[in-house]
Amino acid sequence: MSRKFSTKTLALSVFTLASTLLISTAHANGNVSLGAGIAVGKLPYKSYDTKFWPAPVISYENDYFYVRGISAGVFLLKNDHHRLTVNAYYSPLHFKPSDSDDKALNQLNRRRSTMMAGLGYQYTDTWGIIRAELAGDVLGKSDGIIADLAYFYPIHIDKFRITPGIGVQWQSRQFNDYYFGVSSTESTRSGLSKYSADSGVSTYLSLNANYSLTSSWTLYATGRVSFLSSEAKDSPMVDKSYDAVFSTGITYTF
Repeated sequence: MSRKFSTKTLALSVFTLASTLLISTAHANGNVSLGAGIAVGKLPYKSYDTKFWPAPVISYENDYFYVRGISAGVFLLKNDHHRLTVNAYYSPLHFKPSDSDDKALNQLNRRRSTMMAGLGYQYTDTWGIIRAELAGDVLGKSDGIIADLAYFYPIHIDKFRITPGIGVQWQSRQFNDYYFGVSSTESTRSGLSKYSADSGVSTYLSLNANYSLTSSWTLYATGRVSFLSSEAKDSPMVDKSYDAVFSTGITYTF
């Protein structure tokens, strides 16, 4: 088992355990959903392996906080239309040199995934959902900032719930340079051109689907394709214009 696989699995498991303990202390009513699945990720780096990892699922929400997968937040405002939160989420973007078949990329430094935290706002109406988020790297991996604006439209068809979405995301210079830049030392060691990435804007498409087997059991599938900013695409580390992640599994609601 590779080190990255073990680290990712441990992080997901620890988060799930912590969330479960948090839920057990809640004093307000809410439904708890637990489940398991598998996730598949394709990162944009040259000759980079497709990644598979287990995806434990937990979902809970009351009037004060929520836990959803690998994100969690506290409500500052919550009503039928408006939600304002302080939130945190795990950002899976990473680069491990040994996971690439490109000899030059094998000589680069590792880039690690991190935890992002900040503010989120969501407005819900009959015509859909608008979500805006601003978050920063709280573990100091990149010290980067991400701003995100997205639109979602839930569709209900009998036992199906399908939610397509479209979004735009701004990444700061620190974020892009950490994950896509090539330093002078790395350039000398690898033969790749030195590259300093600036801030950039990317877009993405998402699709979430749920099918209710019973009142408690639900099958789910979720996917997201992000189209890289020009700053990321111009990196000598990259040979694709996108990254993608897909997960599927089953949940049980208590």
